[in-house]
Amino acid sequence: MRAVVQLTAQQVHESAEPGRMESISGSISSAPTGSAPVSSAPISTVARLRAQVERVQGRRLDASVLPVHPALSSLLPGGGLRAGSAYSLPRSTSLLLALLAQPTQAGSWCGVVGMPRLGAEAAEGLGVDLSRLVLIPDPGARWLAVTATIAEVLPVVAVRPAGRAADGEISRLAARLRDRGAVLLVQGPWPQAEAVLEVGDPVWEGVGRGHGYLAGREVTLTASSRRWPRPRRTRVMLPDAAGHVSAMESARGVQPVRAGADMDQGVFPLEARAVG
Repeated sequence: MRAVVQLTAQQVHESAEPGRMESISGSISSAPTGSAPVSSAPISTVARLRAQVERVQGRRLDASVLPVHPALSSLLPGGGLRAGSAYSLPRSTSLLLALLAQPTQAGSWCGVVGMPRLGAEAAEGLGVDLSRLVLIPDPGARWLAVTATIAEVLPVVAVRPAGRAADGEISRLAARLRDRGAVLLVQGPWPQAEAVLEVGDPVWEGVGRGHGYLAGREVTLTASSRRWPRPRRTRVMLPDAAGHVSAMESARGVQPVRAGADMDQGVFPLEARAVG
């Protein structure tokens, strides 16, 4: 198993001091800003209109999109995670890791804040490149400040809020995300989210009449966005028999048995035997 970078809240706070931001990364490469050279040519009418729309919307129209698994892409505006945007997620470890998998495989560093029970083995099983994962298990009461500091360095930051944040602090974080082109994944409600994802209707497969082995879990993923007139839904295996995420058409079902939604709070081993 590859090593995971783990930081304490104190290390993050110290690195935020003037001139010490580079210490948070060590061997981590800072996320590129993607800024283009400034042209000396006069600004065209189209460019002026584009700038005005960007100011009104609070985001760049040409913001890059980080890739996600094809089974999840239809749920996200633009087919991926838009740079400078925030997403609201349920407290589903499996969904979070599935969203982090493709960005890390594509070379993007990801940080996870405030999730001490997130397991490296589970993350690797769902396709996360552990060599590009930074964990801050206990950010303390200043979880929002830690998240904002990490967003200065890493292109994707996931956080489980430890309390309510003031509107002003949320607005400043949103501005920082847009400035740095970072993506924020929040396990819980979040204002002005690009999309709100939900997990429902879980069905575990592979269990017969009181016996058998779990072979995967089928769930319904629902996404709501201000960019769509109505929510979008898709049925996926999360995880499938191989421990990954897959679209239903590529999954093989075996004797589905319904399970409670509370089983989605973590990633469960597929070799668990059902008895009784």
